[in-house]
Amino acid sequence: MKQLGMIDSAFINLEHPNTPQHIGGFGIYDPSTAPDGKVRFKQVIADYEKRLNKIPVFRTRLVEVPMGLGKPYWVTDENFDVEFHLRHIALPKPGDWRQLCIQVARLHARPLDMSRPLWECYVIEGLDSIEGLPDGAFAIYTKIHHSLIDGNTGQSFLQVLHDTTATPSVIDPATSVAKNEYDSEITKPLQFASNVVRNNIRGNYELVKSGINLTKKMWSTLSDIRNKKITGLPLTGPQTRFDDPVGPHRVFQASLFQLDDFKAIRKLTATKVNDVAVTIIAGAVRRYLEKHHELPEESIVASLPVNTRQWRENDGSNNQIALIMTPIHTQIADPIERLLSVSRSTTEAKKQIDTPLSEPAKVAGIFNPWISKTAVKWYVDKKITRKNSLGGGIGIITNVQGPSSPLYSAGAELVHNYAMGFLNAGSGIFHAVFSMNGTVTISALADRDIMPDPEFYRECLEASFAELYDAVLKVYNENHAPPAVTADIAEAPAKPKAKKPAVKKAANKLAQSV
Repeated sequence: MKQLGMIDSAFINLEHPNTPQHIGGFGIYDPSTAPDGKVRFKQVIADYEKRLNKIPVFRTRLVEVPMGLGKPYWVTDENFDVEFHLRHIALPKPGDWRQLCIQVARLHARPLDMSRPLWECYVIEGLDSIEGLPDGAFAIYTKIHHSLIDGNTGQSFLQVLHDTTATPSVIDPATSVAKNEYDSEITKPLQFASNVVRNNIRGNYELVKSGINLTKKMWSTLSDIRNKKITGLPLTGPQTRFDDPVGPHRVFQASLFQLDDFKAIRKLTATKVNDVAVTIIAGAVRRYLEKHHELPEESIVASLPVNTRQWRENDGSNNQIALIMTPIHTQIADPIERLLSVSRSTTEAKKQIDTPLSEPAKVAGIFNPWISKTAVKWYVDKKITRKNSLGGGIGIITNVQGPSSPLYSAGAELVHNYAMGFLNAGSGIFHAVFSMNGTVTISALADRDIMPDPEFYRECLEASFAELYDAVLKVYNENHAPPAVTADIAEAPAKPKAKKPAVKKAANKLAQSV
């Protein structure tokens, strides 16, 4: 068995019926590339079962320490049944994009069974009325508890479950699960009790040590803020409807764009693809709140996850992430000025990395589970966020870079992929940006009461992109006709078309033009 790390344990402690802590998403597949031109559900099950041998953590279950006196453990589930985790459903007719969004939102709203391995997959058929999809297309929706993976390890999971060619790999079905760190005779009470006592003693020592280090780092951070080495630090922002208490129901919407369009904007403005995505989201939020007469005068603040594997020591957690807070400049109407401001702010926000300011999740994992879970239940049940909102504005915006070449499941090509996050109390919307094989999807998961009109929000995303794209190309295409907007929406996907950027030396001109 293996004890959970601090951040992984935090996601277990934050689990609540209104705010389940799983992430996931769904991919859409073209079965015409399979050897027989179609894929059967039993083929998907067989393929997954063989491949899961390569990732033993997905065969583990959670074992809680009695009375919440210590962090829980992962242990291999001796009764693992892949057919419990893989389900097969179909959309009712007509099977359009709206129905698919409603279905995945409902599935994503349901908490996982915490007594079993913490993941589920659904093969969804009946996508017959979604324009632009190949005949017989199907979706595979997956949800995985955040304690198991973060965005970076999620991509490893995606790669393991897919082939890089349409010909399925031959995997020996007799291959047994290798001995791993999760195997244990946990059924022996004395052994388990001994491990718990030993780990608690070590954990208490580490807690004191971490507390001393945290105090030193906090003083150092405060000194950097005082000496203006860290500036523009938005710990909170204006309250919006997205700070309201989160209920148990969800909505989902997404838009599909071409990566070439994002890259063209990036080159012409000397920014980053992530800055472009954040600016589009900021413009969409601005449009949405303006329509509802709720746009604050100050900039809304967002949290951006950062992969810390390259510069932090691994404490044994599956999650190696930090969160940086940054204004997204929703108060700026001009899309180009907003993009340049977002770029400056995200660059400045990176100074928060490796400071206590980037580790809010550790608060829920540093104390023993009884204390943390009691506090979370009280905060959510009493709807404290209504009285004492964190003022984050729109919660998390995560950007995940997917594969740059095609992937296949049981021979069917993955043509589009949409990521889905999770909601916390006082954080009623989660944006996920996913780039894959020439396309970019921007997805929004939200509380159903907070965002009762998700189709309108999707319109806001697409209008925000078109506004930014047109504005940038108008400035720089003085001697060339601007290329037409090629972004496709998720209901009408199309293959990306390569485009030649108009000008190379864009940054100085653009800054001067604003």
